[in-house]
Formats: sequence, structure tokens, C-alpha cells
Amino acid sequence: LLLLCYAEEAAVIVSGLKNTDVFVGESATFTCQLSYPGVKNVQWWLDGSPLHNNFVTEISEQDGMIHTLTLNDVACHDSGTVTFRAGSLISSAKLLVKGISLLE
Repeated sequence: LLLLCYAEEAAVIVSGLKNTDVFVGESATFTCQLSYPGVKNVQWWLDGSPLHNNFVTEISEQDGMIHTLTLNDVACHDSGTVTFRAGSLISSAKLLVKGISLLE
């Protein structure tokens, strides 16, 4: 009988972040799914700055495998690259916040 133990290195990204376009004042949600729970050192970044759970930034985790970031009430300056890091795993996507034109 052979027993396999899944180490952090065995986890892979099953579903990575996707580029997202939203309008000013809306919410932008990014989701990354891992193959196994328990990966340590999970962190979200926006243009190289670490993000933390607060009233504007919601960070959640489901079953230890589905990691979600929601940025609420976004502004144009929030446009940039969102990055998810879990151990040595990395997934990135672009966030584009569009202004509302009154000319249309």
C-alpha cells in the first residue's frame, strides 16, 4: 500500500485570475482556485502593493482552495495588475476601471 502525502509544492492553480473591466464605483472580483487546500503564505497584490482585508478590500477563502478578492467602489486609480500569490504559485490579471462619459 502506497500512501501519497500532498505537500505545498504539489498544489497547482486550477483556475487563474481573469482580466476584469468595471466602471468607476462598481466592484471588481477576482478568483483563483488551487488544486489542494493548505497552501501557506497566500497574499493579494495590486500593482506591487500588498492588499489587506478592510471595508474596501474583501479577501475570502472557501474550502482552502478557492481564494477571492473583491475591490469595492473602485476608482480610476485602482486600474492596474492584480496578483495572487500562494507559496510559489502566482496568477495575475489586469483591472481596468473605466470612467463614465457624459458625452454618450
